[in-house]
Amino acid sequence: MRVKELGESDLIVTFFTPHRGLLKGVAKAARRSRKRFVNCLDKFSLVSLEYTLKTEGGLCFLHSGKLIDGYPDLRSDFTLLSTASYIIELTEILFPPGVSEPRMFNLVKESLASLTSAERAAAVSTIFEARAMTLGGYRVNLEKCSKCGRAYKGEGIAVFKPEKGGITCLKCEQPSSLHPPMTPDAVSTLEMLQEGSFSASEVDGIADDVMKHLKAVLKLHREYRLEQRLKTSKYLE
Repeated sequence: MRVKELGESDLIVTFFTPHRGLLKGVAKAARRSRKRFVNCLDKFSLVSLEYTLKTEGGLCFLHSGKLIDGYPDLRSDFTLLSTASYIIELTEILFPPGVSEPRMFNLVKESLASLTSAERAAAVSTIFEARAMTLGGYRVNLEKCSKCGRAYKGEGIAVFKPEKGGITCLKCEQPSSLHPPMTPDAVSTLEMLQEGSFSASEVDGIADDVMKHLKAVLKLHREYRLEQRLKTSKYLE
């Protein structure tokens, strides 16, 4: 996920694992090594690492690594690189050290693999964000009006209310720039994204107008729930 130089030849490597989550370790003499870490410590790479865990809160010791997939397409386009950076940053915020989630690992891996063109980048980032926020405990409530409690039956316009983390009916809230409208298609698509019914590789199956609606809703939802604006988000907007 991140690589930082340490001293004359070492590297500090931040990496994300399926069962231990976010870890950080020292790769001794990695900048001089021709055998132990060949091409496997580049950012945005899927690798198999051999490492030893240190005491709680301390750095791991990286012994060796093997490259599985370097996702070369990511380095060919600024949009793809920015989207990959966004994926990494949101993952770090939602899953800090000590919090593991195998489904999140698979989501990151699939999302990076799906970034094959600039045209797909916006859709991949939206699909990733919807699922990642859900896995991180910030699911959007789409089942009923967050004010009056009336069930949403998939008919008519709903209004997204960030401060409630869910939708409201038109009787309880009118659409505005801070409370955007959601069509039935947008609501049902977001529900599927949160459930994982759509994968990042299926971006072409979602209509452009629906994706546009979801992007606006998820931006408001993310910034309200996380109480911060991601540094990388400015490159995607």
